[in-house]
Amino acid sequence: MTFHPNRTALALALGLLAGCDEASSVQQNDSNPEVKKQIEKFNASLVSVEGGEFLMGDFGREHGKEKLSYESDADSKPLHRVQLSPFKITRFKIDNEQYQFYLKQNQLPLPEYSGIVLKRYWDANNKMPNTPAHALWPEAEKYCAWMAKMTGDKVALPTEAQWEYAARSKGQFNIVPTDDGTLRFKDSYGTEGINVAGEADRSAYSEKMNNGLDSFSALPGDAFPPNPLGIYDMAGNGFEWVKDWYDPAYYQRSPLNDPQGPAAPTFKNHDGKTVRVLRGQDLSGPGRGLTIDRSFSPPEGDGHAPTDKTFRCVVNTQ
Repeated sequence: MTFHPNRTALALALGLLAGCDEASSVQQNDSNPEVKKQIEKFNASLVSVEGGEFLMGDFGREHGKEKLSYESDADSKPLHRVQLSPFKITRFKIDNEQYQFYLKQNQLPLPEYSGIVLKRYWDANNKMPNTPAHALWPEAEKYCAWMAKMTGDKVALPTEAQWEYAARSKGQFNIVPTDDGTLRFKDSYGTEGINVAGEADRSAYSEKMNNGLDSFSALPGDAFPPNPLGIYDMAGNGFEWVKDWYDPAYYQRSPLNDPQGPAAPTFKNHDGKTVRVLRGQDLSGPGRGLTIDRSFSPPEGDGHAPTDKTFRCVVNTQ
């Protein structure tokens, strides 16, 4: 290898300049009270997650009470070892107030969708400041990237492995991400929830807010208890985007350390579109919102308003 002192000096100078730009950006944010308030809200919502090893995927046959798979889908298998570095994750999904501040700050419009019913649902969802923001994958990714610039931290969408590890409270064998690893309702039909929302809970909130969404209404993030790690809303209230491209066979070759998902998209849906992974559940209810479930959707959308797609961010500390 040939050593080029001039090139090395240039690279060092560019690196220092980039660091100065980042520091300058963070310093400027401290002088903007509205931005500072957003940063404080974001940082206050972070839960520190100790790194460690866990078994990712459908653990039913090996570690479930009945020794049976929890689901028939092959994409949650095989059960495989994953070692994660420490990280932080927002205890709540990013809410409308946070997301719409970001849009306003960057002079970006709130996306619009046509159709009488579609527009009504979309508008109603966006008018509740403390319920989850709904967005497509690129919009979610850009919000986390903006927050990285504002804070100077490595903020990003969670990887699929980070999401499951956090949902399972550092990889415990919890099949649902609730306070006690079960879904509890006040009646046998699951219409009114104890530790997760049912249809009646959503309808009651819709009536309170007069939003016309009925049992499809979103709820505030803290409407029900968090999981043991202190993270809310992972069993419902909207699917959650994660960083990874979706590949149904990815678990067969997932690396041990900090898996990031496929390097490039390989799988396409029935419309021929590449897809990203979604975790969690749109509407919670009996048998829904398993910690191992993998869903997917085109990151750019399918022409419909993303009224069931939400997100949260992580801070990668290493």
